[in-house]
Amino acid sequence: TEPGPPPGSRPLPGPAQAPEAQRAHQAPQAPEAPGHWRPWRFRMSNDVWGTPVVDGDLLYVTSFEVHALDTASGRRQFKTRDVAWSMAVAGGRIHASDGPTLYALDALDGSERWRLHTDAWVYSLQVDRGTVVTGTRGGGVQGWEASNGAKLWEITGAQTDFETPEGGPAVHGDTVYVWRDARLQALDARTGVERWSYPVGDAASCAQVPVRVAPAEDGCVYVAAGTRVLCVDIASGHVRWHFEAPAVFLAPPAFAPGPAVTGGGVYLADHLGTVYALDATTGKDRWRIATEPRQSTEPVLVAAGNVHVGSGSALYTLDAVTGTPKWRFAAGGELIGTPVVADGRVHFGSADHVLYTLDATGGQLRWKLATGGEITGSPVARNGVVYACSKDRCVYALDAVKGTATNRGA
Repeated sequence: TEPGPPPGSRPLPGPAQAPEAQRAHQAPQAPEAPGHWRPWRFRMSNDVWGTPVVDGDLLYVTSFEVHALDTASGRRQFKTRDVAWSMAVAGGRIHASDGPTLYALDALDGSERWRLHTDAWVYSLQVDRGTVVTGTRGGGVQGWEASNGAKLWEITGAQTDFETPEGGPAVHGDTVYVWRDARLQALDARTGVERWSYPVGDAASCAQVPVRVAPAEDGCVYVAAGTRVLCVDIASGHVRWHFEAPAVFLAPPAFAPGPAVTGGGVYLADHLGTVYALDATTGKDRWRIATEPRQSTEPVLVAAGNVHVGSGSALYTLDAVTGTPKWRFAAGGELIGTPVVADGRVHFGSADHVLYTLDATGGQLRWKLATGGEITGSPVARNGVVYACSKDRCVYALDAVKGTATNRGA
């Protein structure tokens, strides 16, 4: 399907909005210069899912094929012949799986690099530093050479209670984290050799929720395991501290660098919607603030001294240092994915079919786009453009400042 203009968003009223809104409904043209870019949408013939991936000048989205769209014009550069239930773009390649098959394509033209059959259904796939790590049903975890598909290692016996992308093995840098035999194991990403393990417990002792990990730049991995939060030294496996909460955590912790007085620390929300700020050095809670029940498996977002958390159908913004609530914005449905903050604006999607853009400081609505279905995954903001997918089978590219209004400055 050729790209077309997005349906009208609802920018805040102003004298300059009418002509731009009219122009936004005209057929899009290829950009003549940076200042002539205009919003676009691309309609698929099949359902769209997940979060769009932007890499260089291309946007990748998973439908029953992988589609690569030009970020400037929305024109499709190629599509694959395979479904991608899992996908990661890295190193100039699209790494994906249709379940029983793992394959890699050239990210610029879609040509096949390699393909192999796995022994079980791939439910999770991540790539880092040239290693593809997959989780397969029945407790398998595999490491693959990203450039040619050679199998580097394989283990069995990993947890099988939560065979979901967020419950699967996680690769970060040269370390893979696996929940196996009631322990959290850290494996060498290239060899699969165990570096350390910690007895985190089985599913019952983790309150029947998956263990979630968040490796951080301070040399620690922060772990949410049921009602517990652990700080583990990545190199040695030494547990520096642990924190116990009254309710379970469905989402991983979020780490913000820097001292506590500037908003540094570890932040996370439990399923009741209580947001915690923990001291990264000691694990003591600096503050805790109640919001509303939260089923999201996405971490809270810490940006520019604020903590943004989607709980239920509202976005709450708290001061990272003090926990003081700054504002609350109520959407018409449950928030989907993770909000994204860029250039002083926060963008997020909702089950009410709407993509919202707010002022990140004051929470004022800047514009919103009503689509024909739930927003899927999380929006992506790059270079003044917001990209989002909807269950109306469309991918949208919108001006981060004005929505569908045009004449964005270079």
